[in-house]
Amino acid sequence: QVQLQESGGGLVRAGGSLGVSCTVSGSILSITSLGWYREAPGKQRELVASATSGGITNYGDSVKGRFTISRDNAKNTVYLQMNSLKPEDTAVYFCNADLCYFEYGTPVCMKDYWGQGTQVTVSS
Repeated sequence: QVQLQESGGGLVRAGGSLGVSCTVSGSILSITSLGWYREAPGKQRELVASATSGGITNYGDSVKGRFTISRDNAKNTVYLQMNSLKPEDTAVYFCNADLCYFEYGTPVCMKDYWGQGTQVTVSS
């Protein structure tokens, strides 16, 4: 089975910094895209940032210039460094992957494989 294990998150004051990471484990064949989405109460889940295996990154408009995504392909891990945090960044942050893995020896590819989520709270 494939698992996306998130770590980091927590409580920080506005203007502060925080980092989260996500490691993909299991019989992984390839990870096309690895990134983060967030969901605030009463709002739709939105893209925070994503990174392809080739190093192409994509950011949500609200985090550009403040957040940085990086990826360690050898470790199947993605990192999100969040700087200049604002109260409106408060949300549950979900790791997301488009990947292929082996299931009973057969390759299976899935889009939007999700982690359990980690809470990020920014106080004013």
